[in-house]
Amino acid sequence: MRAIAYTQAGLLIDDLRALIDLDLPLPQPGPRDLRVAVRAVAVNPVDTKVRRGAATDGPRVLGWDAVGVVDAVGSEVTLFQPGDAVYYAGVIDRPGSNAEYQLVDERSVGRKPASLDDAAAAALPLTAITAWELLFDRLRIAECGGDGQTLLVIGAAGGVGSILVQLARRLTRLTVIGTASRPETQDWVQAMGAHHVIDHSRPLAEGLARLGITQVDHVASLTHTDQHYAQLVELLAPQGQLGLIDDPGQIDVMALKHKALSLHWESMFTRPLYRTADMQRQHELLNRVADLVDAGVLQTTLGEHFGRIDAANLRRAHALLESHRAKGKIVLEGW
Repeated sequence: MRAIAYTQAGLLIDDLRALIDLDLPLPQPGPRDLRVAVRAVAVNPVDTKVRRGAATDGPRVLGWDAVGVVDAVGSEVTLFQPGDAVYYAGVIDRPGSNAEYQLVDERSVGRKPASLDDAAAAALPLTAITAWELLFDRLRIAECGGDGQTLLVIGAAGGVGSILVQLARRLTRLTVIGTASRPETQDWVQAMGAHHVIDHSRPLAEGLARLGITQVDHVASLTHTDQHYAQLVELLAPQGQLGLIDDPGQIDVMALKHKALSLHWESMFTRPLYRTADMQRQHELLNRVADLVDAGVLQTTLGEHFGRIDAANLRRAHALLESHRAKGKIVLEGW
């Protein structure tokens, strides 16, 4: 089968060896696995982080967003059958979706939203799981809850921010404030449903003050947390919550003490990586997201379509993500 992989970590993305086209053997499903014929994929910051920093002793296939059709199933599969259209993110310790066929545990897979084409659906899985788990499982905001409270989303124009803003706006009563630094990304965040948008390249307190807001109850910091950390601690209300998904350098946890602030990490790979007892929650929430999309409550976060799935187009996608100027999700489709 055709695939795109890296064989040497740390290469700059403009090096043609950073991602290469190659042929790999067709994988055979384990007991709970689906083998999916991949039709479209999306690219996430985790792809670039792994490519730059994770050594490998052979070709490593990246990719943690896919739409495809179930081609074969393992002996214990009960949730899907061959021919089903699915979408999923998968898990970081198995070969990724940048291949014609991929194995994925059925408990991490949802039905593809019927109202979306393959590219539009591929934009959603990883970020939808991340945003859902961060908002409802980590920060423990109840659906239809949060009345009178504020959520500040740092980096709201990115992939996770784009769906998190929608979930918070459509499924809770929180006042949602997103940050973005350019006119086009500010317009994007507004279109995703944020009540307000402020510029994170300027002091956050100033932007909030113009809205008449002096403190916030919850923060979802999705990027550059180390740059904003001191401001976030200052802006959070006593007993507020700070949720993170990025990889900041050392942060001073003691700074949270006097306000009794709580810190919440979200990694959507935790459930499938550790095979937790509630691993199937990801199957359930992806199906719920599909229902919400098909009902018109949520929309795709596809930002740019980079053409067919090959090494050249994936290198372009990685380069845009590394520039920190992407809006929404970058998607590739077809072989």
